[in-house]
Amino acid sequence: MADFENVTKAVVPAAGLGTRFLPATKATPKEMLPIVDKPAIQYVVEEAVSAGLLDVLMVTGRHKRSIEDHFDVAYELEDALRAKGDEERLSQVQELVDLATMHYVRQGEPKGLGHAVLCAKQHVGDEPFACLLGDDLIDPRDPLLKRMIEVRGTYGGSVIALMEVPREQVSLYGCAAIEATEQDDVVRVTDLVEKPPADEAPSNWAVIGRYVIDPAVFEVLENTPPGRGGEIQLTDALRTLASRGSDEGGPVHGVLFRGRRYDTGNKLDYLRTVVQFAAGRDDLAPEFIPWLREFLDQAGS
Repeated sequence: MADFENVTKAVVPAAGLGTRFLPATKATPKEMLPIVDKPAIQYVVEEAVSAGLLDVLMVTGRHKRSIEDHFDVAYELEDALRAKGDEERLSQVQELVDLATMHYVRQGEPKGLGHAVLCAKQHVGDEPFACLLGDDLIDPRDPLLKRMIEVRGTYGGSVIALMEVPREQVSLYGCAAIEATEQDDVVRVTDLVEKPPADEAPSNWAVIGRYVIDPAVFEVLENTPPGRGGEIQLTDALRTLASRGSDEGGPVHGVLFRGRRYDTGNKLDYLRTVVQFAAGRDDLAPEFIPWLREFLDQAGS
């Protein structure tokens, strides 16, 4: 575990336009869409913090100011809650400010995930770092990121999160060619392919939005030409690192994740996520679940 303590920074790309959720995202960042009563981006930051990453860099773009405001002090709101004696909600908004040390950098123009990660180079420096994508929410009961940091401490290099998906869905993801290791939940990644046709995918193990990355990725990204969709792909850079030895920023390992993941990347999955989170809340479930059952019974009749 020699390198465990060195992973202290998290990078959260949040510069996308969120076009799948228009018109709601015309003036509101998709990362600020609520999952019950917290924006999606807050769950991501809380996950980073729970894994011991208290330094968080948000890679943003234009019209993303509300993300910064969410994690900043809101004096007028605090004063209003204090005057009402609403200590519970006052505590909730104050905890956001102390959640992590937040930093922000603008991507400028969306040139892909690889370019967003490259925007973090100056802040991250020569350290391994975690990268968390906001479209994927990992259940707090499944400490995936902590496990990935442990694996980085054992093997060095980079670590990606892999989840098994049905063959017909592999074209939606980056997919990995893998080899077993002595640990049941850890594999060596020998190749990565971004969104392959189902009949060309090297496996059913898809890359989901959690990474622990060696700083050698920055040099690779600077020399990675635009790939699929004319964007600089992080998958392409990790593929390069997967072929390298430990003295050059490699290798790449994968953690096989079999836990609970929630997708907020499209409208249907977003709605599923909201329902699942609401059904798991002690303060909402007793009333929400009976109502949902009744609604479904009526809808099916």
